[in-house]
Amino acid sequence: MTFKQDFLWGGATAANQYEGGFSEGGKGVNTSDVLTTGAHTKPRQITWVIPETGETGSTGMGFGSEMFFPEGAIPSVLEGEYYPSHLATDFYHHYKEDIALMAEMGFKTFRMSMNWARIFPNGDDEAPNEAGLDFYDGVFDECKKYGIEPLVTLSHYETPLHLTIQYGGWINRKLIDFFAKYVETVMNRYLGKVKYWLTFNEINCMEFAPFMAGGILNPSPQNKAQGAHNQFVASAKVVKLAHEIAEEIQVGQMLAYQPLYANTCDPADQLLVMESSQVSLFYSDVQTGGKYPAYQLKKYEREGIVLEDSSEDYELLEKYPADFLSFSCYGSTTVTTHKDDLEGGGNLFNGVTNPYLETNAWGWATDPACLRLALNTLYDRYHKPLWIVENGIGWDDKVEADGSIHDDYRIEYLRKNIQSMDDAVNIDGVDLMGYTMWGCIDLVSAGTGEMKKRYGFVYVDRNDIGEGSLKRSKKDSFYWYKKMIASKGADLSELPKDVAAAVN
Repeated sequence: MTFKQDFLWGGATAANQYEGGFSEGGKGVNTSDVLTTGAHTKPRQITWVIPETGETGSTGMGFGSEMFFPEGAIPSVLEGEYYPSHLATDFYHHYKEDIALMAEMGFKTFRMSMNWARIFPNGDDEAPNEAGLDFYDGVFDECKKYGIEPLVTLSHYETPLHLTIQYGGWINRKLIDFFAKYVETVMNRYLGKVKYWLTFNEINCMEFAPFMAGGILNPSPQNKAQGAHNQFVASAKVVKLAHEIAEEIQVGQMLAYQPLYANTCDPADQLLVMESSQVSLFYSDVQTGGKYPAYQLKKYEREGIVLEDSSEDYELLEKYPADFLSFSCYGSTTVTTHKDDLEGGGNLFNGVTNPYLETNAWGWATDPACLRLALNTLYDRYHKPLWIVENGIGWDDKVEADGSIHDDYRIEYLRKNIQSMDDAVNIDGVDLMGYTMWGCIDLVSAGTGEMKKRYGFVYVDRNDIGEGSLKRSKKDSFYWYKKMIASKGADLSELPKDVAAAVN
């Protein structure tokens, strides 16, 4: 079986993990620019300064936990610290080379994010930064040269830092209008160059990492709820704005999603699956479904959460939901109420190891059914076109003496996942727009700040402490993906032993 003729095959990146150019072209500082490198066992840190005393320090970025800042502390870039986002893998200076590599693989689309602080350095500026606008003009023109359709995320963990310091981040309703001004500027500027837009990357990460998702320093339940609500309203305003600018523009939601399995047949485990799923599906129920679900309103009632809102907010949400639903899915998570003596496992959600699945060094399981399950669940729930915009596997790839990179584990992961996706489309009839493999050219890991946790088809010579030539090298998976795209998804066979033969 094959995918439809206009299926959008490609790859995905994010500016804070890939673009670099931190202090070039008038760019401002964003929230990712104050995050240090961590490791598999060491969390990334947010660096800060207390202006009144000059004291400096850092605090954990708060994945699933509280963040604690001393009184008067302001997130800041400090001398002597290493910040991976500042250079990342330097798309800023390599975009022509990188887009040519994507074209060689046969990409139909390239998902990237636009760095808000490159367009409006402080987020609340009166006028945009022309040098930033020019940079993205160059990127989109290069995509057009090769017939590659950009898919642009407007906010991918890149809230201008000034909006956090001055306004408290997305807990402040003023950010709705700042965001709308930014979006109106870029949608008009790139009209005819960009058709597909996403508002907030993995919007439900507000639940787990509110500093990354919304520039929020105090991740209380009240603040996370308000930040999410303000982003929902901003997203609806963007859909309305896009449809007024041009009929062909489509605006999607982006959700972090993975199937959840119960570890036992204990009814308590089944209920845990339902309740854990609601934590993420609430975000798509609002942004794609158009309404707050009853289960979330009851939760707010129990927790004493009262939103700063208006009746117009809910009218906007219902009238202007997302045109399509895009999502990330790297695998599944297994949950249980019986955690004694069980090893932890999974990505994002706190799960336990599934004995039926293989895992990599970071504890992520390769699940051959995950995409079919995810696609069916989301399509049955919302009846809207879907787009898989992140799926991939991080691995410590090794360069051989002859310069080759044999990432057969990545090819096997992709083969299983694309087969799962094929089943959802050709057996179940799911309406799927496209697939963009995450980190198509090596980039910095969002969760750990590492380089050795590599995802790409293209290896970038750079290590965890920022050393390396930034030279690009093709991995075996580069040739496999090229072969697969050429077959419209039908050829999932292994590469010939002589990889060069796969090019012909």
